[in-house]
Amino acid sequence: MVDTHTHLHFHQFNNDRNAIIYSFEENSIEFVVNVGVNLEDSKKSLDLSKTSDRIFCSLGVHPHDAKEVPEDFIEQLEKLAKDEKVVAIGETGLDFFRNISPAEVQKKVFVEQIELARKLNLPLVVHIRDAYSEAYEILRSEPLPEKRGVIHAFSSNYEWAKKFIDLGFMLGIGGPVTYPKNETLREVVKRVGLEHIVLETDCPFLPPQPFRGKRNEPKYLKYVVETISQVLDVPEAKVDEVTTENARRIFLEVKE
Repeated sequence: MVDTHTHLHFHQFNNDRNAIIYSFEENSIEFVVNVGVNLEDSKKSLDLSKTSDRIFCSLGVHPHDAKEVPEDFIEQLEKLAKDEKVVAIGETGLDFFRNISPAEVQKKVFVEQIELARKLNLPLVVHIRDAYSEAYEILRSEPLPEKRGVIHAFSSNYEWAKKFIDLGFMLGIGGPVTYPKNETLREVVKRVGLEHIVLETDCPFLPPQPFRGKRNEPKYLKYVVETISQVLDVPEAKVDEVTTENARRIFLEVKE
């Protein structure tokens, strides 16, 4: 399995981070993409990626952090992205649910990161919340990196799923697909199929149903695999195989 969205450098893992990383092999985690949310955080994510062959890094500025960026943030990200462990740009995007950063600032910072991803030919890790229409219009109108990337923690309906898939993006599917009331997301999975999905935890957030209210971690991907297997009526091994190949193609082939 590949966990395409972790935040293992966050403080929630301070007490057992090394043990979790050490257990990747026994928990069948081939690799993870550890994701930064601002400049300083991205540096921490990159540092962590250098501690294990199974950790790669995505650098970016989350929409919540967009209002805090220095003028030269793109230059700083570009410099960091020269490291061989960097496989994506993000977590970037739009979040109009909490509007922690003004909408226009979010859009500007999002577009600048899309341009950087295009320049470096790195895929995007895109965060969208209550802003699917606005994010789609930006992604539709901007030149995109060849590998496109992932719509992280996809949480809308099939109509929006198809729009982003038609642009060339994968859908990041994690813990919420296991929630009993989330029929909408299971319907999306059923209709788009494995070829358009990658697995993710967003750990320490969004744990699967058996661990709701607790800290999420990469080994809980197996519950996501189990649910997708049931929804699509295919073996769990097939879910693992196809989603792993999807993740390799997006995040690792760009480095080869």
